[in-house]
Amino acid sequence: MQILDGKALSKKIEDQVAKGAKTLKDETGRTPGLAVILVGSDPASHAYVGMKKKACDRAGFYSVTHEMPADISQDAIESTIKMMNQNPSIDGILIQLPLPEQIDTTKLLELVAPNKDVDGFHPYNVGRLTTGLDGFVPCTPLGVMELLAEYNIDPKGMNAVVVGASNIVGKPMAALLLNANATVQVTHIYTKDLKACTLNADIILVGAGVINLIKEDMVKDGAIIIDIGINRADNGKLVGDVDFENVAPKSSYITPVPGGVGPMTIAMLLKNTLTAAQAHAKEA
Repeated sequence: MQILDGKALSKKIEDQVAKGAKTLKDETGRTPGLAVILVGSDPASHAYVGMKKKACDRAGFYSVTHEMPADISQDAIESTIKMMNQNPSIDGILIQLPLPEQIDTTKLLELVAPNKDVDGFHPYNVGRLTTGLDGFVPCTPLGVMELLAEYNIDPKGMNAVVVGASNIVGKPMAALLLNANATVQVTHIYTKDLKACTLNADIILVGAGVINLIKEDMVKDGAIIIDIGINRADNGKLVGDVDFENVAPKSSYITPVPGGVGPMTIAMLLKNTLTAAQAHAKEA
């Protein structure tokens, strides 16, 4: 069993991005810029945005966070997005989810300029991913693919089971695996026999937000386990969706929580933003 160390790889990618950002500035005078919209006072969202800000600082990016109250109007957020779409200093726009109930999230995601959609949530980029074309890809599943590549794990021909069908993780994860020529099965809350699906999997990728959802008897010997979940246990510890202690001995590779997929998400956000900045510099 080998641990897939996302913390170490994310540091390596962050260093590469920082070098790319310095080169871009030296050659064109452009500093990559990331804008974040943060609505409300959710502690997890604030912590996550804080981590992104620190990562931007380390990479030499310009970053700005638009903090808004939970009772903000749809129109107010839309006007901010339109302003950022027009701002030449901003290369990437990120809307921190989830948003309050009164906000139409879909409408906001569609309003972000596709060439600044570094989260890969705009239907334009979703469509390009689904059809195997270049575009921005959601950061978490993209980070998983980078992690697999780092350890020379090729999904081609593998039976892959994706547990969770969210637009942010599950669906784009399945699309990336399909594009990599894996045989993909997506499971979700209405799947009748999850164990029957996972027992046949060469690689299991789980992002359902349920502690210990994947147990030892659901995994075949030598399977690759990618735990995308992050949950706060009753004792305060951060844990994933996999019963790590019991599943790890059966696996060939496994990601820890924390320190696996999580750090890769922010690394991919930096990489996407640098890509956007490089494209915008060419257009200037």
